[in-house]
Amino acid sequence: MALTDITRIEVNKAVEQYDRLGRDAFLQQYGFGHARRYMLLHGDRHYDSKAIVGAAHGFVPGQEPLAAKDFSGGAGHAVRLLRRLGFTVVDELVETVDIRDDLIERVVRLKVNRSSGRPALFQPIVLLWAIGRARRGEPRLLSWRETEEALTTLLQRHGMRGERPRPDYPVAALCRAGLWVLPDHQGAVPAAHGDTELRNWFRDNQPLGGLAESVYDLLRRSGETRLAVIGELLCRFFDDLDYGPLLTDVGLYDDDVASDATPSEAKEAENQPEPWLITAAEYERLCRIAEHGEGKNHGKRVSRTARNPIRSSAARWAALGRSKGRCENPHCAGQPADVTDKGLPILEVDHVMDLALGGRDHPSQMVALCPNCHAVKTRGRTREALRETLLKVAVERHNAVQATRDSSVT
Repeated sequence: MALTDITRIEVNKAVEQYDRLGRDAFLQQYGFGHARRYMLLHGDRHYDSKAIVGAAHGFVPGQEPLAAKDFSGGAGHAVRLLRRLGFTVVDELVETVDIRDDLIERVVRLKVNRSSGRPALFQPIVLLWAIGRARRGEPRLLSWRETEEALTTLLQRHGMRGERPRPDYPVAALCRAGLWVLPDHQGAVPAAHGDTELRNWFRDNQPLGGLAESVYDLLRRSGETRLAVIGELLCRFFDDLDYGPLLTDVGLYDDDVASDATPSEAKEAENQPEPWLITAAEYERLCRIAEHGEGKNHGKRVSRTARNPIRSSAARWAALGRSKGRCENPHCAGQPADVTDKGLPILEVDHVMDLALGGRDHPSQMVALCPNCHAVKTRGRTREALRETLLKVAVERHNAVQATRDSSVT
């Protein structure tokens, strides 16, 4: 074992892989348990420091990853290495590490009924309804009477795979998935199967319920997290379905779906100098959302129009993050150094090729431009030449991020 061979490059590759796989899958792959102390603080996220170092060792040319048993000095060796390389390691008990990643992993692991050959939509519909409420800042907890009334109507209207209007099933399942809470209830929530027993339990107990508080707070204030969760739900459960009417009904089908909650939330970004930066794993996730259903807009089973605000928001956020806050025109004469009220760079994310002319609503055909370059691209005399340049830039930068992602998992 030669920890001294590890550099920041290998650590960053391990962090990228952690982001891509998620905490549980990453730790399982390398044979580590959850750390309760000594967490690597990178950006606004916590990482298990010893596991990161163990994985980083595998990225050193000619070396293999280190298992937990290979650290003769315990976590101390890993901590000293990370600090020597300039990383921040915090010594504290961590009860919830990266709520966003945990939330997305729980959505990915949702157990839904697939007896028909396709996933039932009970839980996704309930979650989308709750996300819409969180976005609008509506009360997190509702009485069972209010919950049942609202969800019965939604299931009747949008149960596109024959879901019965029974809100008790998905609420019970989401409780067991750790996404929903019934704070006034003591003891286990009944399993989400059967018929009369489950219905009677909710009727007799009339539980107050809603999203877990940490989940609600994050979905309320973070547009990026909101978009990521909505995207996972749509990609996993709504293939070939017209989800536009459902998202419209719950208040999630508009251009601002990925915007943060209020200007006061943006105030918090002042302590985060580059809030628009995203990892290769996040870029991949946004591209997957942008690609979901692409080319099927005029299919027999999909009636929504070519423009989809969920896909468009994902594509725009990916292009902005890829830009690292700088105009992507290689001949840019200089962009404003200021930022918006939300702490974002003053950039316009634009399609290089117009959608009406066959362009894609995808980061590989989109660029982030400062106001001056955007004006040239739109109405300047050299706009055609600039468009050719920008298309090459978009493709090259898109491929470069993908290459970074691929190298982090090989």
